[in-house]
Amino acid sequence: MIEVLNLTKTYGKKRGIDRLSFTIGDGEIVGFLGPNGAGKSTTMNIITGYLSASSGAARIGGIDVLEDPIAAKQQIGYLPEQPPLYLDMTVEEYLDFVYDLKAPKDLDRRRHIAEICELVGLKEHYKRVIHNLSKGYKQRVGLAQALIGNPEVLILDEPTVGLDPKQIIEIRNVIKTLGKNRTIILSTHILQEVSAICERVLVINNGQIVADDRPENLSAMITGDRKLTVRVAGPRDMVRKILRSIDGVQFADVTVQAEPGTFDFLVEAKPNVDIRKPMFTALAKAGYPILQLKSMDLSLEDIFLKLVEDKKRERNPQNKAPKKVSAEAALNVSGGSAAPDPEVQPAAAAEESKEGDL
Repeated sequence: MIEVLNLTKTYGKKRGIDRLSFTIGDGEIVGFLGPNGAGKSTTMNIITGYLSASSGAARIGGIDVLEDPIAAKQQIGYLPEQPPLYLDMTVEEYLDFVYDLKAPKDLDRRRHIAEICELVGLKEHYKRVIHNLSKGYKQRVGLAQALIGNPEVLILDEPTVGLDPKQIIEIRNVIKTLGKNRTIILSTHILQEVSAICERVLVINNGQIVADDRPENLSAMITGDRKLTVRVAGPRDMVRKILRSIDGVQFADVTVQAEPGTFDFLVEAKPNVDIRKPMFTALAKAGYPILQLKSMDLSLEDIFLKLVEDKKRERNPQNKAPKKVSAEAALNVSGGSAAPDPEVQPAAAAEESKEGDL
């Protein structure tokens, strides 16, 4: 449904996007993720026909946006970061105005607008002046205008920015409903947004794609090795010795003391080795029960920072790679509330300080 091929946009000597290429199939909800200034809005503005590219092509349903902009735009509904609202109009007046601008064919005006208002939750606010609506409902009006004409593609630029938590959940639910029969590109730098809504993630940095995959696959792609956190009731040094002796374990160390006589360990296996059963057997034989065991997956935040940092090192190979965040710091950051082990805490704190420098 959307095809971007070698898209480049230059501003003087600076490249906003650099030979960008990707395709999005019919019915996909794709998160377009990147730091501020990465090229997200530039790409979306070119796809919608608001900007022209310096080179390359963007096609919507096979129609080149530059060669036939009217036909391409008829398939697009666009919600920019700041919704294009006339605040002195009522919702009814504004949506009528947008309908006249788009002039869709073969649609009953009143029924079409009523269906959209029902879909985005504006039915009770149809006669209200837009200026008097909350920010969340103004965002719904912006979504409503994007839907007029039943476009097959929705392009949403930061659709929940500035909303309170309740409004964010409401808008996310609306977007999920819209995605059942439309192709959606959702631009955001809010990583939870991608996890909650999107089936696929495109990560962009410095105008180039640095990752393209499902959110759950990115973690496996980056971590490679299997990492587990395990809580064991037993002497710290003895448990650590047993864990390190297990075939397939390449790292094992205590992170925090969960309670008297009980410690949390981070255990890292060699690639493609499942150590759960041998770990259970070895500890059970020694009489040290496992009280908790869970996989330590990277969060989307960790993945994003790792991808951006890797790309930065590729562009500047003379830069030294940042020091790896310790397992202890990673576990503590993930939300462990147990009392810290006095022997471990200083190292963990130092590593957390290094992580902040990234």
